[in-house]
Amino acid sequence: MNRALVALAAALVTFTLPALAEPPKAGPPGPMGMAGRIFDPATVQTVAGEVADVKRFDGRRGEGVHLDLATAEGTLPVHLGPAWFLEKQAVKIAKGDRVEVTGSRVTFGGKPALVAQVVKKGDATLTLRDAAGVPAWAGPPRR
Repeated sequence: MNRALVALAAALVTFTLPALAEPPKAGPPGPMGMAGRIFDPATVQTVAGEVADVKRFDGRRGEGVHLDLATAEGTLPVHLGPAWFLEKQAVKIAKGDRVEVTGSRVTFGGKPALVAQVVKKGDATLTLRDAAGVPAWAGPPRR
């Protein structure tokens, strides 16, 4: 009986520890999916341009919103956040709007993109994430 338990424990350690050491695989992008996990405060920058397109996509946790921002350097995909959150905001972003976006410059799908923290349209400001990248729709921290 003791040998069987020792063998079982050895097998569990042998097969469980390597699995625990592997970093978790990133899931598909969603409102808090990849964009939320790849925000890096060290890469925050501000870009300005005209909204070339506003796109909605189905994510793991609901519908999300991206925009294509036409800048002097070319078109840059900008990840905003979940559609339900953006629909509740006073500031609306539409194709043709001139905006200034502050966010984390990232590589997403092998291409440059921006995870938006703040979007300014004229005198109006849409705050999506705090300085650490925590989404405004995440709510207060739990205790």
